Amino acid sequence: MPDGEHRSRRGAAVVAVVRAVSVAVGLVTAYYLLPLDERLTAGTTVLLVSGLLVVLLVFCWEVRAITRSPFPRLRAVEGLAATLVLFLVLFAVSYYLLERSEPGSFSEALNRTDALYFTLTTFATVGFGDITARSQTGRVLTMAQMAGGLLLVGVAARVLASAVQAGLNRQHREPMAPARAKTMPGGNPEA
Repeated sequence: MPDGEHRSRRGAAVVAVVRAVSVAVGLVTAYYLLPLDERLTAGTTVLLVSGLLVVLLVFCWEVRAITRSPFPRLRAVEGLAATLVLFLVLFAVSYYLLERSEPGSFSEALNRTDALYFTLTTFATVGFGDITARSQTGRVLTMAQMAGGLLLVGVAARVLASAVQAGLNRQHREPMAPARAKTMPGGNPEA
C-alpha cells in the first residue's frame, strides 16, 4: 500500500471516529439541554414515535452512504454510532417523560441521568434491578425498547454488514482512477 493511500485511510479513520464521537456527544448533550418539561401526552407520544421513524430513516440513509463510501467499514461504524445513540436517547426521553407524567411508573423517581441509566441497562440486557418499571405503560415501553434493541443489534448489524460488502464490491467493480492506478514495469497496470 503506497504511503499516500495509507495516510488517506488513517485520515479517514480519524474523521470517522471524530464524527461518531461528535454525534454521540451532541445527542447526549441535547438530551440534557432540551427543555423536557412536558408530560407524556398523546402529542409527545406521537413525537416519540416520529423519533423512532427518524431513527429508521437515519439508518436507511446510513446504509446508502455506506454503499457509496470509499471507506464502507468506517462509514458503517459512524452509521451504527449515530443510529444507536439516537435510539437510546429517544428511549431515555420516553422514560423521563413517563416518570414526570405518571410518578411511580418506576421503582424510583427518574431524573435524566437515571432515565439514561435505565435505558442503557435495559439495552445491555444487564438489568441491575435497582430501577424497574412498575406501571403497565413503563413495562410496555421497556418491552418495546427490548424488542427494538434486539432488532437493532441483530437485523441492523446484518444490514450494515451487507451494505459494507456492497460498498466493497462496488469499489472492486469500478476501474481505478488513473492517479491511483499502479503501474508495473513495462507500463502494464497492476491488477
